[in-house]
Amino acid sequence: MPSTKNYLDFIIEQLSHTDGITYRAMMGEYIIYCRGKVIGGIYDDRFLIKPVVSAVEMMPDAAYELPYEGAKEMLLVDNIDDREFLKKLVEAVCKELPESKKKK
Repeated sequence: MPSTKNYLDFIIEQLSHTDGITYRAMMGEYIIYCRGKVIGGIYDDRFLIKPVVSAVEMMPDAAYELPYEGAKEMLLVDNIDDREFLKKLVEAVCKELPESKKKK
Protein backbone atom coordinates (compact mmCIF):
# COMPACT_ATOMS: atom_id res chain seq x y z
CA MET A 1 0.00 0.00 0.00
CA PRO A 2 1.59 3.30 -1.01
CA SER A 3 1.89 6.09 1.52
CA THR A 4 -0.61 8.91 1.48
CA LYS A 5 0.26 12.49 0.65
CA ASN A 6 -1.57 13.52 3.86
CA TYR A 7 0.83 11.50 6.02
CA LEU A 8 3.83 12.93 4.15
CA ASP A 9 2.48 16.47 4.60
CA PHE A 10 2.03 15.85 8.34
CA ILE A 11 5.63 14.61 8.76
CA ILE A 12 7.05 17.46 6.66
CA GLU A 13 5.05 19.95 8.76
CA GLN A 14 6.39 18.34 11.96
CA LEU A 15 9.93 18.76 10.55
CA SER A 16 9.35 22.32 9.32
CA HIS A 17 11.57 23.75 12.10
CA THR A 18 14.51 21.63 10.93
CA ASP A 19 16.78 23.18 8.30
CA GLY A 20 17.36 21.44 5.00
CA ILE A 21 14.47 18.96 4.96
CA THR A 22 13.38 17.85 1.51
CA TYR A 23 11.70 14.78 0.07
CA ARG A 24 11.34 12.90 -3.17
CA ALA A 25 8.56 10.58 -4.28
CA MET A 26 9.76 7.13 -5.24
CA MET A 27 7.47 4.27 -6.30
CA GLY A 28 4.54 5.33 -4.11
CA GLU A 29 6.71 6.11 -1.10
CA TYR A 30 8.80 9.14 -0.06
CA ILE A 31 12.52 9.46 0.65
CA ILE A 32 13.34 12.10 3.30
CA TYR A 33 16.55 14.12 3.03
CA CYS A 34 18.32 16.42 5.49
CA ARG A 35 20.80 18.75 3.83
CA GLY A 36 21.07 16.37 0.88
CA LYS A 37 21.60 13.23 2.99
CA VAL A 38 19.06 10.39 2.98
CA ILE A 39 17.95 10.03 6.60
CA GLY A 40 14.90 7.83 6.09
CA GLY A 41 11.52 7.86 4.50
CA ILE A 42 7.80 7.36 4.59
CA TYR A 43 6.84 3.75 3.84
CA ASP A 44 3.26 2.48 4.15
CA ASP A 45 2.42 5.60 6.21
CA ARG A 46 5.26 4.89 8.67
CA PHE A 47 8.16 7.28 9.29
CA LEU A 48 11.30 5.13 9.28
CA ILE A 49 14.80 6.42 9.92
CA LYS A 50 18.27 4.96 9.40
CA PRO A 51 19.43 3.04 12.48
CA VAL A 52 22.63 4.99 13.11
CA VAL A 53 24.07 5.12 16.64
CA SER A 54 22.46 8.43 17.57
CA ALA A 55 18.99 7.26 16.48
CA VAL A 56 19.32 4.01 18.43
CA GLU A 57 20.47 5.94 21.51
CA MET A 58 17.55 8.39 21.26
CA MET A 59 15.00 5.61 20.65
CA PRO A 60 16.34 2.53 22.48
CA ASP A 61 12.97 0.75 22.41
CA ALA A 62 12.13 1.53 18.78
CA ALA A 63 11.02 -1.33 16.56
CA TYR A 64 13.14 -2.32 13.59
CA GLU A 65 10.99 -2.59 10.48
CA LEU A 66 11.51 -3.25 6.80
CA PRO A 67 10.56 -0.35 4.55
CA TYR A 68 9.94 -2.84 1.71
CA GLU A 69 10.83 -6.43 0.85
CA GLY A 70 14.60 -6.90 0.46
CA ALA A 71 15.57 -3.62 2.14
CA LYS A 72 17.67 -3.12 5.25
CA GLU A 73 15.81 -2.66 8.52
CA MET A 74 15.14 0.87 9.71
CA LEU A 75 13.86 2.30 12.99
CA LEU A 76 10.18 3.12 13.33
CA VAL A 77 9.70 6.66 14.65
CA ASP A 78 6.54 6.48 16.73
CA ASN A 79 6.90 9.80 18.58
CA ILE A 80 5.81 11.83 15.54
CA ASP A 81 3.73 14.33 17.53
CA ASP A 82 6.76 15.79 19.36
CA ARG A 83 8.31 18.36 17.00
CA GLU A 84 11.24 19.13 19.30
CA PHE A 85 12.15 15.44 19.58
CA LEU A 86 11.88 14.99 15.80
CA LYS A 87 14.14 17.99 15.21
CA LYS A 88 16.80 16.65 17.61
CA LEU A 89 16.53 13.15 16.12
CA VAL A 90 16.80 14.25 12.50
CA GLU A 91 19.66 16.67 13.20
CA ALA A 92 21.60 13.99 15.11
CA VAL A 93 21.11 11.45 12.31
CA CYS A 94 22.05 13.99 9.66
CA LYS A 95 25.21 14.97 11.53
CA GLU A 96 26.25 11.33 11.88
CA LEU A 97 25.76 10.35 8.23
CA PRO A 98 28.65 10.86 5.78
CA GLU A 99 28.50 13.59 3.17
CA SER A 100 26.82 12.64 -0.07
CA LYS A 101 29.17 11.58 -2.84
CA LYS A 102 29.49 14.04 -5.71
CA LYS A 103 28.04 12.86 -9.02
CA LYS A 104 30.52 12.66 -11.86
